Amino acid sequence: MKSKRFEILAKRPVNQDGFVKEWPEVGLIAMDSPYDPKPSIKIEKGKVVELDGKKREDFDLIDTFVADYAINLEHAEKVMNMDSQQIAHMLVDINVPREELMKITLSLTPAKAAEVLAQMNVLELMMALTKMRARKTPSNQCHVTNVKDNPVQIAADAAESALRGFDEMETTVAVVRYAPFNAISLLIGANVGRPGILTQCAVEEATELTLGMKGFTAYAETVSVYGTEQVFIDGDDTPWSKAFLASAYASRGLKMRFTSGTGAEVLMGYAEKGSMLYLESRCIFVAKGAGVQGLQNGSISCIGVPGAVPSGIRAVLAENVLAAMLDLEVASGNDQTFSHSDIRRTARTLMQMIPGTDFIFSGYSSTPNYDNMFAGSNFDAEDYDDYNILQRDLKVDGGLRPVKEEEVIKIRNKAAKVLQATFRELNLPLITDEEVEAATYAHGSKDMPERNMVEDIKAATELMKGSITGLDIVKAIKKSGYDDVAETLLNMLKLRVSGDHLHTSAIVDQSFHVRSAVNDKNDYRGPGTGYSMSEERWQEVKDIDNALAASDFE
Repeated sequence: MKSKRFEILAKRPVNQDGFVKEWPEVGLIAMDSPYDPKPSIKIEKGKVVELDGKKREDFDLIDTFVADYAINLEHAEKVMNMDSQQIAHMLVDINVPREELMKITLSLTPAKAAEVLAQMNVLELMMALTKMRARKTPSNQCHVTNVKDNPVQIAADAAESALRGFDEMETTVAVVRYAPFNAISLLIGANVGRPGILTQCAVEEATELTLGMKGFTAYAETVSVYGTEQVFIDGDDTPWSKAFLASAYASRGLKMRFTSGTGAEVLMGYAEKGSMLYLESRCIFVAKGAGVQGLQNGSISCIGVPGAVPSGIRAVLAENVLAAMLDLEVASGNDQTFSHSDIRRTARTLMQMIPGTDFIFSGYSSTPNYDNMFAGSNFDAEDYDDYNILQRDLKVDGGLRPVKEEEVIKIRNKAAKVLQATFRELNLPLITDEEVEAATYAHGSKDMPERNMVEDIKAATELMKGSITGLDIVKAIKKSGYDDVAETLLNMLKLRVSGDHLHTSAIVDQSFHVRSAVNDKNDYRGPGTGYSMSEERWQEVKDIDNALAASDFE
């Protein structure tokens, strides 16, 4: 006889997920691997000669880069002699300010950082994240993609996403040569929705940089760094080449953060017996050493790996905390779905949503799951109401706001029409009134008419080769009579000159004021300090359509 209860449980969504027992020899261990190195540092004549148990002559390229560029050596030997549990206590203690902790955390080694974080449970890690994130005000980023690379749908979805509260937006492509169309559509749509939205198009790095230099994008984040030498070489060059690329972006007024995440090395087969958190610690130190202003981490596309092992989701939270400890902007993942269980994916998200990060999602899907070209997101367009009610339930600012159907329809229609006019003025393939109408009311690409993809790809290829820049887009929009949108995009280009948005954790408001770790510094010191919702913001979060008012009972 079989237990009926176990038969029912076996059919639960969570039991469709994959799980493995710890296997340290191949890196299938989240934290505290028996093979992780013991923390150590030795400095002679201002140079690191030993790092985490290795002599300098035995350093690999990551050790060398971290030793030379990523550690504040002034306090390093003193800090490394501190008890790891004592540092963990300080991270949680509301009486120890962030500024004081930075003198310690910036002097850790990768192994010492991983050891400190291993002392903490998830509640303590969330408390540390509340205090250690760079910018006081939390925010959010979304993905805007579709399986057909339909530019009209991208523009409409971006406009709605801006209305819903996202401060940054990322697109990518199903077909590589569509990249400039997707980038332009996202740029226009987002800034129709709300002036000041930063946008990017995630593609191959040289193409991504070209898009930015043409003025089609404002930032990038898909420049990957890794925790073992072999993965770095097989994956993306070296830490020095990444640092050079970061400088290229900054020199052209483009905001940029690196990408890393627990599980990458296991996935690529070169974990070298390290725990996922220790190897991710090395990645975060590489990002710090390169001088880049932020990091997209939280396992990202490798989330299934830590999600399968014990304490894996705790390790993902720990890597977010470590990025904040190194004074980096944190886009904390939550972007790739990892579980069939709504309970698991919600629990995973709450650990960043409740303490708040610079970007709680590095890609909340603004589309239905079938249209998400980043392999599906932890939350998507069908979860908007759930997310807004979570904010309301917990009085937590997750960066989004409830919206009215009529305002969404209006802004989607305007974005589609502005893109239609832009394509017409730039002699790009025609966008029909039928497409504008469909994009205004669409849920996803299944609701959109087909475009001539051959014609689109040909035009996009020529656009990439040609001399059209963001300024030509501004002129086209101005000529079409959309003066407000033209002024907005011109102001976006002016940011390249000021460079204010290159400060750590920068976002831009609708008046083009930059809010960053410089002028919106996190000052959390316990109850009544740090970020709290203004009364206006709280009223906005509370105002959901399906809540009854006293007048409804009259």
